[in-house]
Amino acid sequence: MTVKKRREFLELCLKGGVSLAALTSTQLMALEGLVSQSQFDDNKALVCVFLMGGNDSSNMLLPLVDEPLQHYLDSRQSLAVTDSITLNPLSQIYGGVGLHPSLEPLHSLFLQQRLAAVGGIGSIIAPTSKAAYKSKSVPLPKHLFSHNDQQATWMQGREKASLNYGWGGRLLEMLQSSSNFASNISLAGSNLWQTATGSNPFALSQQGITKIYAYDSDSTARLALRAELEKMFANATHPLGNAYAQKMTRAISNTEHLNSLLESATDFSDQFSDTSLSKKLAAVARTLSVRSQLGVNRQLFFVTMGGFDTHDDQNTRHPALLSELATGLAEFDSALSELGLQNNVTTFTMSEFGRTLSSNGDGTDHGWAGNQLVMGGAVKGGDIYGTLMEQRLGNEFDVGAGRLIPQVANEQYFATLAKWFGASDSDLLDLFPNLGNFNQHTLDIFG
Repeated sequence: MTVKKRREFLELCLKGGVSLAALTSTQLMALEGLVSQSQFDDNKALVCVFLMGGNDSSNMLLPLVDEPLQHYLDSRQSLAVTDSITLNPLSQIYGGVGLHPSLEPLHSLFLQQRLAAVGGIGSIIAPTSKAAYKSKSVPLPKHLFSHNDQQATWMQGREKASLNYGWGGRLLEMLQSSSNFASNISLAGSNLWQTATGSNPFALSQQGITKIYAYDSDSTARLALRAELEKMFANATHPLGNAYAQKMTRAISNTEHLNSLLESATDFSDQFSDTSLSKKLAAVARTLSVRSQLGVNRQLFFVTMGGFDTHDDQNTRHPALLSELATGLAEFDSALSELGLQNNVTTFTMSEFGRTLSSNGDGTDHGWAGNQLVMGGAVKGGDIYGTLMEQRLGNEFDVGAGRLIPQVANEQYFATLAKWFGASDSDLLDLFPNLGNFNQHTLDIFG
């Protein structure tokens, strides 16, 4: 076969769904090496739902009465929500707290104590006051209100650095003595959160099944293409070509193996809505249903939901986004219940920052502190952890336009999740080096 034809074969295969991410070492194990060596005999999974764009999470949890409500109405003006659903968290909160009406599907989960909120989270390196912020007498994160920089900070688990890995991928490396492609699955392609020093996530399509052009039918043309491709791999003699051939072969084997399991996995098609988020979470549920056949007892899943950069038309766009989020999470919780996995799976949100309390006329601009959600049977739900921050312009944590200084470091939030997953105290300090600046390393979210 000529070089040109070989290149064409490779291009056809790559166009068929074997992406560059499919060639990473987490996927490149031979099928006989599927079982990971782990120190744990239980099963746990973390499912990250990243709300891309910076969610206006202040409008997720709202004051109900008295002075806090009046401050909220004055600050948020045309963006204020006045028909919230009353929550009764276990911890008493001055002014009460309500849930955005578009999050109604999550209300029952909160009442059943399988959902918690964490307030006042953001990217900080050390406890920070307004005076310290203005005088720069404490270290401050760089590029605070930049999408790319703050997304990287949240995924890396520390101030953005040259380190090319995220806290999720590194956490897996710490807990497993050998890798397994099925431990690290993304429904959003390659991402920093799941990337470790020597591996990337295994990418699934939104439907869960990943098609490989040369392998998805028994037509004469496809069979010929597959035979030629395998012949080319078998005959590779150059060290680089041989390494590539081995990696591609293993990636294809892993993909076919997972596809065959998913074909017979639990069908949740009637239990999830026809939105992008729900489809992705349905694929996660299907994959979790075959976990025992994959030989893994620790898994990471990464799902994204875009559209949260609401500089305009927020009163229309944001409620629709929250409705999709709440519906997808509630459907996922129901699927986990059916699988008997509620106590084994913790689902949590991340977003690069909150948004300003003040309106720009039709929406909000990039902010700082925000609120996040944590869902699962292991969660001490029905409560709000961290600090539910006062929504008042000019308050003691407002550095301008209602950009609020976080009272909970995102590293404390990450450390809480990582500890539940199995990380030791020393692991936490390795993953999140700024924890040493805080008196409390983790939050009391889990029982």
